[in-house]
Amino acid sequence: MTYRLAAVLFLAVAAVAQRPASTLPKPPATSTEDASEARITLDVTRVNMVFTVSDKKGRFVTNLTRNDIEIIEEKKPQSITEFNAESDLPLRIGVLVDSSNSIRDRFRFQQEAATDFINTVIRPGQDMGMVVSFDSSAELVSDLTNDTDALGKAIRSLRPGGGTALYDAIYFASKEKLMGEQPRDKFRRAIVILSDGEDNDSRYARDQALEMAQKADVVIYSISTNISRIPSDGDKVLKYFAEETGGLAFFPFKSQDLAQSFENIANELRHQYNLYYRPEPLKADGLYHPVEIKVKGRKDLVVRARRGYYAPKF
Repeated sequence: MTYRLAAVLFLAVAAVAQRPASTLPKPPATSTEDASEARITLDVTRVNMVFTVSDKKGRFVTNLTRNDIEIIEEKKPQSITEFNAESDLPLRIGVLVDSSNSIRDRFRFQQEAATDFINTVIRPGQDMGMVVSFDSSAELVSDLTNDTDALGKAIRSLRPGGGTALYDAIYFASKEKLMGEQPRDKFRRAIVILSDGEDNDSRYARDQALEMAQKADVVIYSISTNISRIPSDGDKVLKYFAEETGGLAFFPFKSQDLAQSFENIANELRHQYNLYYRPEPLKADGLYHPVEIKVKGRKDLVVRARRGYYAPKF
């Protein structure tokens, strides 16, 4: 336990100890699930930010150090406690494939491109991927594994039909699978969405899905299957998820461009930085806190990172 976290807990215990015995609240009943989520959110007192830096031409900048980076939370500069170039950190990737009727005409090519992506990005014995399909509901087709043959088989087994529950798929993949990969600082988590973004069948709302992805430290990459060359509401949704989590949205207009989009995502995953900081002041309020990362004195560089985090609530 760090000095700062120990101090916070000490003050909390001292405050409770000073109350009259008659005013002490009864301990709430907690389920196993509640306890698990508490253990996960406690570590958010040390905020993790994964980010990439590129120049104006899109070329990755990979030689930065801790002293080059400035992180600001709610207009206040923060002190970085740990900084790494995480090109070799094990990946945990969820490939979310839209199998609704709306993408039927180009489904086969998308399956092949997604399979090639899995074979390229998953390193045996180190990385793991899973496949989630969604039409009228989200379905886990292949659980987290490093068996690329099994993942490819799962993707090729999909058949289009039904509505589109994109938000449910993001919520499920983040909460039930990627959030459970512990310890959190030992893995990079990403979701790759292949969809037109036109959700019409989810139980969860768009921002509920985004909140769960943010709480799981997931970066979302989206590839639009809209080839009409006319921006749609679905394209805006895909871009929103990517921008808010520090990922990228791709809009290939030809099926042949789809493979290049997957290749770009694979390159992105290998050129990321990872830093930790402890917010000053620490606010255990359970609320969303905006964060900005900059490269000092370099307005010519572009930083992509999630735009904030959810604080724990003690």
